[in-house]
Amino acid sequence: MNLTENLQKYARLIVRAGCNLQKDQELFIRARLEAAPLVRLVTEEAYRAGAKEVTVAWSDERVTRLRYENAPMECFTNFPEWQAVQQNGIAQRGGAILSILSDDPQALSGVDSKKLLAGTKASRIACKPFFEGMDFGRNVWCIVGAAAPAWAKRVFPDCTEEEAVGKLWEAILHAARVDTPNPVAAWEVHRRSFEKRRAFLNEKQFDRLIYQNSIGTDITLGLPKDHIWQGGGSETVDGVYFFPNMPTEEIFCSPDRTRTSGTVHSALPLSFQGVLIDDFSLTFEKGRVTGCSAAQGEDTLREILATDDGAKMLGECALIPKQSPISEMGVLFYNTLFDENAACHFAIGMGFPECVQGGLQMSKEQLAALGINDSSTHVDFMLGTPDLSITGVTADGEEIPVFRDGGWAF
Repeated sequence: MNLTENLQKYARLIVRAGCNLQKDQELFIRARLEAAPLVRLVTEEAYRAGAKEVTVAWSDERVTRLRYENAPMECFTNFPEWQAVQQNGIAQRGGAILSILSDDPQALSGVDSKKLLAGTKASRIACKPFFEGMDFGRNVWCIVGAAAPAWAKRVFPDCTEEEAVGKLWEAILHAARVDTPNPVAAWEVHRRSFEKRRAFLNEKQFDRLIYQNSIGTDITLGLPKDHIWQGGGSETVDGVYFFPNMPTEEIFCSPDRTRTSGTVHSALPLSFQGVLIDDFSLTFEKGRVTGCSAAQGEDTLREILATDDGAKMLGECALIPKQSPISEMGVLFYNTLFDENAACHFAIGMGFPECVQGGLQMSKEQLAALGINDSSTHVDFMLGTPDLSITGVTADGEEIPVFRDGGWAF
């Protein structure tokens, strides 16, 4: 693999397809220092595509950890005004938002989980236009990965640092279809591959889905009336098509926040802001989490659930067969962007307005009345196993297999 050549192809894919950057549009990039080589290539490609301006918000894992260990709580409950002005301004001017992830999965292990959650909540409040621009289809947004030494060593602990970084880059680029002659064209083919299954699910309009497997998941999710299964990409209210996640293998919907009952067990570890949560379960009654446990990271899990009222309810259910390219690689990335595309997953927190008819034009109150959850958080976790069974139940009670033995049943 020619890494230099493939990184240039990756940067072009991110700008031209992921962000689908338009002439005279701003691009806002959030990245760790370790991702600088990719950031520079993306910036160059963005200006080549006609970007008006590219702004980069840099961060450093060690500095971030020092802040969590030493700064008082008030620094996390009060989001910096200058950052809110910057982010809200870019969103209000129609900028595209790109996040490049290269985090060490355990960079913040052991820090005060209350500070982690307070910072997340404060940013959602202070940067409301920024986040609602993404949530309600006003802004293009894209999340991608970049290999970094600490992350690579977590994924490939038996390799030297140099070997681990090389192997992680190879896995990232393969997952994002960069190792093809024309990645932009490959993603257009990939987008079309979702259409038949989306059409089947949307035509059936299941009233509910029943999930069961051998590790203890036995849970039923109600679905809203006039729900829409999405997948393969998104479109802004102005008609600009983009890919929010690169890679992506999921077909997803938002369940009715009031109609979840049963227990779900995690199938893979969840890396949340540098804290690993593993071997956990959530029990729901009438849509709300009524019990939880975790072998590792339970305090952080409970803090996530306490973020706000909506954090105790589901905002997403996503279908990914065990035959997905990422699953077949057999690599545990310890990164939700990649691991969620290896297995079916749920998310607690914010639901998707585009998952009901006319949802992008509705208020939060109207969406809530239809069952779409509202929250200042959205946390994905993986539940898919090789023996997962999902059954769709129609409004008149007909049961139709959706998944059997971890893969599509139709």
